[in-house]
Amino acid sequence: MAPTPAQSKALQARKLQGKEPKARVQRYLKKTGSQLKEGGKNALLLKGVSCSAAMTSVLQEMRAVQAPNVKLLSKKNKIVPFDTDGQQSLEFLSTKNDCALFAVASSNKKRPANLVLGRTFDHQILDLAELSILRFKSMKDYGGQVPKKKIGSKPMILFVGDLWEQQDDYRNLRSLLTDFYRGDVVDKLIVSGLDHLLVFTLGSAPVSGTDTTQVLLHQRTYFCQLKKDPNSATPFPYLQNCGPDLDCRLGRVQWAEPDLYKAARELPAQLKRKKAKNQSTNLFGERIGRLHLSKQNVEQMGGRKVKALRRAEKMAAAEEKEAVEKELEQEKQDLDQEFQQTFGYQPKKD
Repeated sequence: MAPTPAQSKALQARKLQGKEPKARVQRYLKKTGSQLKEGGKNALLLKGVSCSAAMTSVLQEMRAVQAPNVKLLSKKNKIVPFDTDGQQSLEFLSTKNDCALFAVASSNKKRPANLVLGRTFDHQILDLAELSILRFKSMKDYGGQVPKKKIGSKPMILFVGDLWEQQDDYRNLRSLLTDFYRGDVVDKLIVSGLDHLLVFTLGSAPVSGTDTTQVLLHQRTYFCQLKKDPNSATPFPYLQNCGPDLDCRLGRVQWAEPDLYKAARELPAQLKRKKAKNQSTNLFGERIGRLHLSKQNVEQMGGRKVKALRRAEKMAAAEEKEAVEKELEQEKQDLDQEFQQTFGYQPKKD
């Protein structure tokens, strides 16, 4: 059980007085405090002021789907989730039971079948979404012969419909439903651990007696049974309706403020990936790097002198010598000609 706000304040006051908490308290705080890698979130299922038998059955079915990371309280609570007092009560109960997710089921004249889903961050209400249930089909309605999910197995979740991407309310609802049903966080999966499928579909339905339409959320649960495929080594999945199935409509919502939502999504500094300098990834996923080198003096660099280079050097030296000799011969001829014009005779040759 997590410490209540009063217990946390008392512990803080003890620290300010210079008194260290006991060793068992320190171990407990370290265990229940924020972790670098957190596991699955626990869910708290509550009954409102008045809760019908049908809504109690909905909570029981949700407990069966989310087990073992779920707690169902049997007593009714005077909680109105969208009121300030009700939110304070939810924060207290979620902190006391160490649950980051919660669901409140209630029934009244105005909202006969009402289910409020929510989640918290740092012991504060983060998101709230109200669902008005229009149709419910439990596991018992399938005859009781349907196999149940294994405890601790991972669900496969599928969202069908364009509205999940087009509207912010349904985009946030998708995030809330994924957080609610995803279970434990694991690094690896085995095929036998994927034994049930949750399908959430958004579709338009006409309102009775009017020409308008409304958006309905359909939840369908399937049991996934693997059967041997004679043509392949990979097993063939066979889906079987097992429940619970829900048809509901999204009502009131209260999403997180931008600052609180940003704080809830922020990664610890230890888990942030360090940016590699001068490296990038192109469209095909290939890593491209750039090297920075100091200026090189190519003229003073000594390389390997192969036979072909030595021959080229000899030819270049011979051509340069021949050009120098020609230039000297031409200069000598010019001097002799100038001497003859001046003195009238040719100089003696050695």
